Amino acid sequence: MPQVRLDVCLLEMSQNAVALIYAACRQCYSEKFAGDIYSEAGINPEKEEEFIRKVVSSGHESPLEHVKFTFAVQGVSRALTHQLVRHRVASYSQQSQRYVKEKQFDYIIPPSFERNPESKKEFEKMMQEIQVGYDKMLGYLSQAGITGEAANQDARFVLPQAAETKIVITMNCRELMHFFKHRCCARAQWEIRQLSMKMLDICKEKLPSVFMGAGAKCESLGYCPETEKFSCGRYLVKEKIIKTK
Repeated sequence: MPQVRLDVCLLEMSQNAVALIYAACRQCYSEKFAGDIYSEAGINPEKEEEFIRKVVSSGHESPLEHVKFTFAVQGVSRALTHQLVRHRVASYSQQSQRYVKEKQFDYIIPPSFERNPESKKEFEKMMQEIQVGYDKMLGYLSQAGITGEAANQDARFVLPQAAETKIVITMNCRELMHFFKHRCCARAQWEIRQLSMKMLDICKEKLPSVFMGAGAKCESLGYCPETEKFSCGRYLVKEKIIKTK
């Protein structure tokens, strides 16, 4: 039951993403049929990408919903996925603790424990003790004639939020922009912020015309939308900007 690290893999994204977004955007402003616009796309890719950048910066985001990304993620905790699934305009397929027995469960160690040898040692000891308890619960259930998924679904009640899980995530570009605004923020919980930053790097590489300016809300606003008490200090809060004008 070792400590594991975050791993993010892009499984698939919409084909011809630039052409698809371009056709959807142009349909809103053109008399032409989107099918014709799409079939003609690619003749001038620089012009099309520049058009998309202008549309995105203007706040017209609905055409972005036609393109989606699917990620495979491992090396994350159940604590993270409890936050992740609150983003509801998305699809998730997560490893089940009911159907997958946690024989030697892997786990994630918070950085604050990593930096303190004593707390890390105590944390790892707790993980080992939980594994022993989990195995005992399965043994007791087996003695009662309860095995397989019926046993797993009850024994999992003793597992910690630190237990590693694997999940497949699909989001369209508009939801990804929303996700990055909230989860790339310095105030986001450290683990989901790490995940969002890795996903953002992939999106920037694959579709820069949409994601090059994406990130925490302050990146696009130019100020921190939090109060001064909660601001990380990277940008001035809105109230201070108003006072200086």
